[in-house]
Amino acid sequence: MKGQTAIITGGGRGIGKSIADAFAAQGVNIAVVDVNLDIAKETAAELEKTGIKSSAYKADVSSSSEVAALFESVVKEFGKVDILVNNAGITKDGLILRMKEEDWDAVININLKGTFLCTKEAVKVMAKQKYGRIINVASIVAFIGNAGQANYSASKAGIVGLTKTTAKEYASRGITANAVAPGFIVTAMTDALPDAVKQEMFRNIPMGKFGTVDDVANAILFLASPSSGYITGQVIHVNGGMYM
Repeated sequence: MKGQTAIITGGGRGIGKSIADAFAAQGVNIAVVDVNLDIAKETAAELEKTGIKSSAYKADVSSSSEVAALFESVVKEFGKVDILVNNAGITKDGLILRMKEEDWDAVININLKGTFLCTKEAVKVMAKQKYGRIINVASIVAFIGNAGQANYSASKAGIVGLTKTTAKEYASRGITANAVAPGFIVTAMTDALPDAVKQEMFRNIPMGKFGTVDDVANAILFLASPSSGYITGQVIHVNGGMYM
């Protein structure tokens, strides 16, 4: 993978940063994309200390013009895009009866539309190269649902369908498209959950422990590597057995 170029959305912190670290260790050059440019710059600077090339980009993935400009800038700077990791995502939780329409729209726009827009730009570049790896970050809730997360669950379920369609449309162009569906992963987002919610989830994990950002990053690294060349349209569940 040394010398390849990866775009990681939501790459400034959390799971995205862990993915970036894993890629950098393999010699992959990285475009760190985040809505917070300062955080993206900090991460890019850290990555360059490993000897790879890394640059920070600010982009709202729900904006087609910003996504198009992002890919144009990355191709101009790096010369190619070998890997796309659609990791950017938000939550705006609430029960269906209380969920505001704007909260539904915001989550769908960032999580699902953002994945679509980035994929659309990526395949333009990758099809010409006749090579590409697209990895989308879904979630366990796409398969089991979760009270209070109708918007988030729907967005992640949509990502699964989008992944499979992308795989079918572009397999002949040398592009694979897969998804990783994390279970309960320790992040700033999950840290904010009430203890009662955490305890209930813990009881449902056969392995008896929560996952880490590195667990997710390692699965994504595999799907981005040459080792996964005959795998496409699949979802890898990283959840300690919480869903089988």
